[in-house]
Amino acid sequence: MMTPNKILKAMLELSHFLGEESRQLAILGEGNTSAKIDDESFLVKASGSCLQTLGEDDAVACRFDRLLPMLDQDDVSDQMIEDQLLACRVSSSAKKPSVETLFHAYLLSLPGIEFVGHTHSIAVNRILCSPLAQQFADHRLFPDEVVCCGSRSVLVPYVDPGMKLSQVIRTSVESFLDQYRSPPRVILLQNHGLITLGPTAGAVKAAMLMAHKAAEIFAGAAAIGGPVFMSDSDVDRIANRIDEHYRQKALKL
Repeated sequence: MMTPNKILKAMLELSHFLGEESRQLAILGEGNTSAKIDDESFLVKASGSCLQTLGEDDAVACRFDRLLPMLDQDDVSDQMIEDQLLACRVSSSAKKPSVETLFHAYLLSLPGIEFVGHTHSIAVNRILCSPLAQQFADHRLFPDEVVCCGSRSVLVPYVDPGMKLSQVIRTSVESFLDQYRSPPRVILLQNHGLITLGPTAGAVKAAMLMAHKAAEIFAGAAAIGGPVFMSDSDVDRIANRIDEHYRQKALKL
């Protein structure tokens, strides 16, 4: 089990990697990351901070029990959300957590999920801002996409970031869990960006990079006649091959 210091270090390294501008995943204050400390608390990027330069004081420790009940509330005002974001901090002197802290709290409460990353990948957003977003979510183009991103992704329709988005993410992920019995590795947010999640920071990084690569291939294929997807049987074969499971373990996916 990782110590709190190792969890913080892993989150910061993940943040710096995702925030490197040359990767075209996030610029300025875009995107956020989080990491589970224990069953009671987690770290999340502070509001207004930058992934590329995230420091220790930009990783805010928050309590699950002050946030998760909000998902069941309706007609919550912006001020009430602001107050609760401040109240959920383990330390009252810590910075204000990201406006998207609520969906991080939910995703980190899922079985086996220890790290979450959210970016606004240029390649992925080309598709999420087009009529082809559902195709990209439902199909796979090549084996390594299956290995790193899973057999399919969750597509969430555009809603206002913050409380409403977190509630819709929960509804969409619960539907996915009912059907596939395990959490998704990639969540696509229409006209917004993507979320990757997993048991390690490396799993989040791998899914993010592979989704970005898949988006570039998808867009290129669409420009020269249309993408040719793997069949469902071929996707299932890759997803269940013993050697691929071994590779996933070796890569800590």
